[in-house]
Amino acid sequence: MDFTKALETLQSGGTILYPTDTIWGIGCDATNIEAIQKIFDIKKREANKSLIILVESEKRLQDLVDVPEMAWQIMDVSEKPVTIVYENPKNLPTELLAEDGSIGIRLVKNDFCKKLITKLNKPLVSTSANLSGQRSPLKFSDISDEIKDSVDYIVEEFHDKVSEYPGSSVIKIWNNSQIKILRQ
Repeated sequence: MDFTKALETLQSGGTILYPTDTIWGIGCDATNIEAIQKIFDIKKREANKSLIILVESEKRLQDLVDVPEMAWQIMDVSEKPVTIVYENPKNLPTELLAEDGSIGIRLVKNDFCKKLITKLNKPLVSTSANLSGQRSPLKFSDISDEIKDSVDYIVEEFHDKVSEYPGSSVIKIWNNSQIKILRQ
């Protein structure tokens, strides 16, 4: 029931509070501009700050960006979840993109996220479940009531889980081989 309710909320343009492969996140259908705007409003985040998205498969990743060989290598060797910032994404709303037109995408390994994205059949926005500038929540109880009261649905599972990672590594790749570590 919990999974079905989360999926229905996403399909109807709503926002969810959910566990990711790192910390608790606020998510929505990454192709729904109104839902994306809701997330900016919930977080009190400036619209010029980009959001990242999650995908569940290599195929979906390749549908959105041209994946340089370097990115595959980084994903293969990284022990911790890694978000890679790609140039020139396709089929994504500009509201998601950074000012330079790039997008951060993480290929998730978490079963809950993979299943949710597969059933939604679209990438999922993922941003930390906190107000902009505040500390990221490592566990459900770290999330403020203001955030909990602002989303359309809260996933009921995994509330006792503590994140192993305070976030993903973020690595930007451009010109197919130049890399810059934005967050370790």
